[in-house]
Amino acid sequence: MHRRQKPSAPEHKRDLAAHGGALSMSHNDTRSFFNFSQLVLSAGQLKSPPVLKHSKITYFEVEILDVQSKKQICIVDKIPPSSTILDVKHKFHKACPQWYPSRVGLQLERNGPYLKDSINIQSLAVSSIITLYFTDLGQQFFLTEYTGPLLIYLLFYIRLSTIYDQVESTKNFRHPVVHLACFCHCLHYIRHLLETLFVHKFSGGHTPLKNMIKGCAFYWGFTSWIAYYINHPRYTPPSFGHRQVSFAALAFLMCEAGNHFINVALAHQNHSGSKACFPSPTYNPFTWLFLLVSCPNYTYEVGSWISFTVMTQTLPAGIFAFLMVIQMSLWAQKKHKLYLKRFYPEVRRKAAMIPIIF
Repeated sequence: MHRRQKPSAPEHKRDLAAHGGALSMSHNDTRSFFNFSQLVLSAGQLKSPPVLKHSKITYFEVEILDVQSKKQICIVDKIPPSSTILDVKHKFHKACPQWYPSRVGLQLERNGPYLKDSINIQSLAVSSIITLYFTDLGQQFFLTEYTGPLLIYLLFYIRLSTIYDQVESTKNFRHPVVHLACFCHCLHYIRHLLETLFVHKFSGGHTPLKNMIKGCAFYWGFTSWIAYYINHPRYTPPSFGHRQVSFAALAFLMCEAGNHFINVALAHQNHSGSKACFPSPTYNPFTWLFLLVSCPNYTYEVGSWISFTVMTQTLPAGIFAFLMVIQMSLWAQKKHKLYLKRFYPEVRRKAAMIPIIF
């Protein structure tokens, strides 16, 4: 029989040390795992970082064409789907500063209605490119305002039977001043129409619809009143006869010419860099009024109507001229203050409309 030998003392101590070391390592591992578990539980569940989802937004491009020539004016890009027609107008104004949003009329079709500012751009889209037609509403306002008096005066000039007594119209001879007044009146508004189309560069927003109706009522109403008196069969010529008519007609034509040349000078005023300069007189004598007043176009406009009043010697023309003096004075004063802020050295010694006086 084999007897089990007892291990020696050193071996026995070595085995105990190894076993104790293994136990201590196992105990330490258990404690570390327990501490790590507690840390995870106290920190809460570990969450993976959120995945960023890139939302794809479709932007529109709006191509704006001229309603008459169909030529492209500009392309307004990066229009969000939530944008409205008003937003497009503001972006169009940034691309073309000469057209303010209130003057811009946009149509989906050339002969279609004007789109309302509140219409959403996405409702018009068939593709990512939208084509709209542009109309200058400011120009239309002035064309309407000036065309009316021109046609109304001619209706009274031909003496319609619905306006005047036909028998009385055929009996009474027309004084030459009646024909001259018709020529001057038509010349005045034809000049306005041509300048509106080819000369003027309007600033600021166009007149709102309410003011447009008021303006048309003012000009059309006074034209009817003036034309009725001057073309009436019982109209009496001016008191001082041919001299009064000739002098007033000459003054009227000079004021009309001066008004035209001033408007041309204002439309083609020189620019130095990005800062505009106040218009200066040229070799044209009609522009020399810039030396005395800051708004000579209003001076000539008032001069035209005062001359027309003297030439025809009628009460309606005189009242109209008086109201025009008041209106032009207000406009001139407002513009003069603006000029003083922008061009103080050039304007500070000038009057607003009437040399030395105002």
